[in-house]
Amino acid sequence: MLKQIVALAVLMPNIFFGQHTIKGTFTPAEDYNVALLYKVTPTVSEYVTNAEIKDGILEFKLDSTVTKGMYRVVYAIPQEDYNFDVIYNAKEDIEFTFNSETGVEFQSSSENKLLASYKNSMSMITHSIGNFYREESKDTIALNSIFKTQREAQSSFETLAKGTIAFNFIKANTPYIPEIFEDVKTYVANLKAHYFDHVDFTNETLQSSNFFDERMLNYVFGLSYEDEDEITNYKNNIDDFCDAMKNAPDEIKRILLIDLWQQMADLGVEKVANYISETYLIDVAKKLNDEELVKGLTLFKNTSIGSKAPDFSFEISENKKTIITKLSGLNTSENYVIVFWSTTCSHCLDEIPQLQTFINTQEAVKLKVIAIGLEDAPYKWKDLTYDFPEFIHVYGEGKWDNKIGDDYGVTGTPTYFVLNKAKEIIAKPENVEALKVFFEKE
Repeated sequence: MLKQIVALAVLMPNIFFGQHTIKGTFTPAEDYNVALLYKVTPTVSEYVTNAEIKDGILEFKLDSTVTKGMYRVVYAIPQEDYNFDVIYNAKEDIEFTFNSETGVEFQSSSENKLLASYKNSMSMITHSIGNFYREESKDTIALNSIFKTQREAQSSFETLAKGTIAFNFIKANTPYIPEIFEDVKTYVANLKAHYFDHVDFTNETLQSSNFFDERMLNYVFGLSYEDEDEITNYKNNIDDFCDAMKNAPDEIKRILLIDLWQQMADLGVEKVANYISETYLIDVAKKLNDEELVKGLTLFKNTSIGSKAPDFSFEISENKKTIITKLSGLNTSENYVIVFWSTTCSHCLDEIPQLQTFINTQEAVKLKVIAIGLEDAPYKWKDLTYDFPEFIHVYGEGKWDNKIGDDYGVTGTPTYFVLNKAKEIIAKPENVEALKVFFEKE
C-alpha cells in the first residue's frame, strides 16, 4: 500500500502539470513578444494562459484542467484581428509555424494537420473548377472528372475525420457538387443556393470558432450576380444568410450580425449597415435585452448619410437681439457644416482657423458653419469665439456629457458633418482637408 502511495505521489506532477504543450515558431521573430491562449466557447473566450515569444519561439504548457475543444492563440492587439484557432483534443501536443504573410502551418497534431490538408485539397479542386469555367472549355468529361475528384475527396476526408473535432468543420464545409455537367451560370446559381446546406448553426463546436463568421463574410461579399447593383446584392445575400441561420441561438445571431454590421460600417456602406440593424439586429438585441446595442445602432442610423441631422437649439444674434432658434429653423444657406471642437484639442486649434480661411472663400449663401465647443468651462471658449465671427457658436456644456454631442455620436474632436439645405447629412469628412475636397467636387 505504501509503495502505491509513493508511486502516485511521483506521478501527480505529471498528471496535473505536464499534460501537453502547444509550441509555435513565429517569423519574423522580432515582430512578436507575447501570446495569449483562450478556450473559445459559443459566446465567450475564456482566458487560459500566456507566454513570452522568445526569439520567435512560443510554448504553452497545458495541465489536466485544460480540456479538449477549440482554442484561440492571440499574438497582437487588437485581439479580434490578430489570432488563429487551433483544435486541442487533449491527446497530443501541437506544434506549428506562423508567419503573418502565409498564416499558420501545423507540424504536429493529427487533427489540425488533417483539417489543414482538407482545406488545401478542396482549395486546389475549387481552383481547377474556376480555371475550367474561365477558359470556357467545352471538355465536359474533364469537368465531370474534377467533380468526381471533389466528391471522392470530401468522402475520404469525412471518413478519416470520424470521431474527431475536425469532422465538424469538414462536414460543414461540404461543397455543392453537380452530378452532371452544368454551365457556369447554372453552377454559380446552385453553388449559391446550396452554400449553407451542411452548416448546422446549432453546432457548439462550430459556434466556438471563426467558421460561421468566415462562411458569412465569404457569402455576403464573395457571391454576386452581374445584373444586381452592389447594395441590392449585399441585401439579398444578407437575407439568404439570415434565413440559413434562423435556428441559431439569439446570442450567436447577435455576434455574427454585429460583425457583419461593423464590416459594412467600416466600409462606409451605411445603407446596408442600417438594413442589417433595422431588419435583423435590433430585433435580436431587444430579445436579449441589450439596450446599449439598440441605442448604438439607432444613433448610427440617425447620423448616417441621408438621415435628417438631429435637431438642437441655440442662441443667435438677430437685429441686435439674442433669440433662440433651432438647426431645423435655419434657412440662410445651401449647405451647413457642423463642427464639434474644443479649446483643449490641439488638432482643433490647428483646423478651426483653416476652416475659417476656407469659409471666407465661399459665398455666405453657399455655406454656414455651426461650431459646437465641447467644454468643461466656458471662459477660454468664449474668448476664442471672437476670432471666428463668421461662425454660429454653440456652447457644448459638459464636454463629453453634452446632449448635442451625444446625439451626433461624437467621441473625438474635431468632428465634421456636412448638411444640405434640408438639414440632411450629406458628408462626414474626417478632417478639414477632406471637407475642402468635398466642396471642391461639388
